[in-house]
Amino acid sequence: MLIKADKNKARQKRHLRVRNHIAGTAARPRLNVYRSLANIYAQIIDDEKGMTLVSASTQDKGFENYGGNIEAAKAIGAEIAKRALEKGISEVVFDRGGYVYHGRVAALAEAAREAGLKF
Repeated sequence: MLIKADKNKARQKRHLRVRNHIAGTAARPRLNVYRSLANIYAQIIDDEKGMTLVSASTQDKGFENYGGNIEAAKAIGAEIAKRALEKGISEVVFDRGGYVYHGRVAALAEAAREAGLKF
């Protein structure tokens, strides 16, 4: 009997493995990315205090378009960078959440860099 591998469990294991080496501090908080089929979410987290400093997602009230494509990821990347710079956050550590740095995750990261975040 063949057993199909659970891709989300494999991603969660990769994420935990990476999180053993990456942590957000007050000086350089962590930019975390989560993507579902229909939406993409980004948070800037201070792991020392255990709190989210800034967040943006395709589920926010101002976002009108479909959230599961590259254009939406670019918009969220620019928005998270804008909100972070308003709060005085300019440098972050990028946490891709166990996803491959490709497609929507890469588009979000590049848009955040272009909007002024350094990582």
